[in-house]
Amino acid sequence: MKFCIVDDDPISIFLTQHLIAAEGITDIETFQYAEEAVQSLLNRPVSEAPDVLLLDLNMPVMSGWEVIEALEPVGEEYHKRCKIYILTSSLDVSDSAKAEDHPLVSGFIYKPITEEDIKVLIAEKVG
Repeated sequence: MKFCIVDDDPISIFLTQHLIAAEGITDIETFQYAEEAVQSLLNRPVSEAPDVLLLDLNMPVMSGWEVIEALEPVGEEYHKRCKIYILTSSLDVSDSAKAEDHPLVSGFIYKPITEEDIKVLIAEKVG
């Protein structure tokens, strides 16, 4: 199983990586800049997409929603392979409603992500 984390906060990336690794998963790709993540994700075959993409919403230059928009051209095929989960510390109800309605978004997770959140993500992808 492969995870990808896109988050502008290096501490959040570190903690999330640690929780994922504690579940025995070592294939973890991280991006602190959304633009780099989009380029990397689109410049590889869909078959090499991560199983789980954890995407921060509020990032400078390119937001999590803009990342999802950039992935829309390969969206349906990509969504079959990769589950996208929104990570946020925002309490904006419109973000959670938009995530629930978006066909490429599998779920919404409030920061800080927990060990239980990671276990649920793994179970959903495996099961």
